[in-house]
Amino acid sequence: SFRCHLAPVRSCLFPFRFRAMLSKVAFYGMVLIYGAAGVVHLVHPEAYLPVMPPYLPYHMELIYLSGVIELLLAVCLLIPSLRALAAWGVILLLIAVTPAHIHHLQDYYSKDHPYLWATILRLPMQVVLIWWAWLYTKPAKAKASKLL
Repeated sequence: SFRCHLAPVRSCLFPFRFRAMLSKVAFYGMVLIYGAAGVVHLVHPEAYLPVMPPYLPYHMELIYLSGVIELLLAVCLLIPSLRALAAWGVILLLIAVTPAHIHHLQDYYSKDHPYLWATILRLPMQVVLIWWAWLYTKPAKAKASKLL
């Protein structure tokens, strides 16, 4: 067994507890982000109209649909048996909206918009968000029944 000679055993365990706490914070943070994004899509859909590429029809309907999907995914992430499937759904959603983000970047670039930097940062952020969701794509481990 591992022994720490420099500090009490409790402080040696801190990094493990800290990692577990950080993992929970990251998970619930992701749930909160997608839940909040879903609500914003439904409450303020007009904020997303500039992001919509002109080649897509039904802009408002697609914005509402993405909000509903984000809310559903956030709820499903909270259900252990659906978590892996929901994480894959988040990944697919992030991939699906990437062309809209590219369109938004091109639009801001052509207009020399002062917030061009934000649209540039959003694309690598998509990769980080995909990686973050991928962390939860492994199926939940089945717990052995203790009823026997």
